[in-house]
Amino acid sequence: MKERVISVDIFRGLTIVLMILVNNPGTWSAIYAPFKHVPWDGYTPTDLVFPFFLFIVGTSIVFSYQNRTINGAVYRKIAIRSLKLIGLGLFLGAFTLSLPFIKDFDNIRFPGVLQRIGIVFFFSALLFVKLNWKVLIGICIAILVGYWLWMGFVPLNSMDPTYERASNNWANFVDLEVFGTHMWQDDYDPEGLLSTLPAIASALLGVFTGLILRSKREDKTKILVGLGIGMLGLGHLWDLVFPINKALWSSSFVLVTAGWANIILALIYYFSDVKGKKFGSIFKYAGANAIAVYFLSSFIAKLFGLLKVGDISVHGWLFKNIFVYDFMAMELSSLLYALTVVAFYVLLAYALYRKNIFIKV
Repeated sequence: MKERVISVDIFRGLTIVLMILVNNPGTWSAIYAPFKHVPWDGYTPTDLVFPFFLFIVGTSIVFSYQNRTINGAVYRKIAIRSLKLIGLGLFLGAFTLSLPFIKDFDNIRFPGVLQRIGIVFFFSALLFVKLNWKVLIGICIAILVGYWLWMGFVPLNSMDPTYERASNNWANFVDLEVFGTHMWQDDYDPEGLLSTLPAIASALLGVFTGLILRSKREDKTKILVGLGIGMLGLGHLWDLVFPINKALWSSSFVLVTAGWANIILALIYYFSDVKGKKFGSIFKYAGANAIAVYFLSSFIAKLFGLLKVGDISVHGWLFKNIFVYDFMAMELSSLLYALTVVAFYVLLAYALYRKNIFIKV
């Protein structure tokens, strides 16, 4: 039977809950600052959420595949799971209410959150089962340094490359060449192709944390906190020459987000696994069906945006008629809507957990 580390389950569930929270405001025009993404360089708490999930994907890979006999069946399961994640993401991007329920090809967005999770899981899992931790460290360093050199020093169309949102930004250029109009914006995509390379490094850093948690060392909390502080320091130093940027998934962004993930996970681990404190079960329930709950929340949110009540969407009608009041700031109304959505999916996750229903993707 696989050893369970409670903190990993709690962290995964906490991340999913935060993903649902920041993706479902009552209105995007009224959001408190911590729940916004930065326009370009820098980061807010919201910018930590997706890299946290990729980080815990890497950690979970260790618990799933360490000390396991690796054969063709394992490789097939890795490939099938990756394809399922990518397929679910493509479905979300292509779905519409008009027959045949699929958008015109030109209107489908190919990149996306689930697509990136699927690709990152596939390569991270294969690297983990094939290579030892020392080689993985080398690969992680090579990805981060190589991405920086590529983005910052390789000329593009006879122009000096830039980290700005511009035509001579390598990540933007590659996405436009490969996807064309099939992107989140006309000139860049936050889940683009080239920036998926450093996203794999985010998961590999989670793998190293998983190896520490599975080790027999007694000082795991101190190690994780030390790693987290070191990554934060190095990431902010790197920010001076390669800005912390979620849209580009810059190397400094990878280190800073992994640093915070290690510190937060270390604290959860200390109280839940070391001290045996009972807390965070609500997040553990969400983590048990993480992808299923996230997919359902995304799909229903899309339905609520497409379905109409009169001349406004179901989402807009619910927000306007239930959450908006003259005495309440619009930002608070927007947050209360998001918290209500979160509460619904947490209760759903709890019900699934109590009935021992675990939907594996």
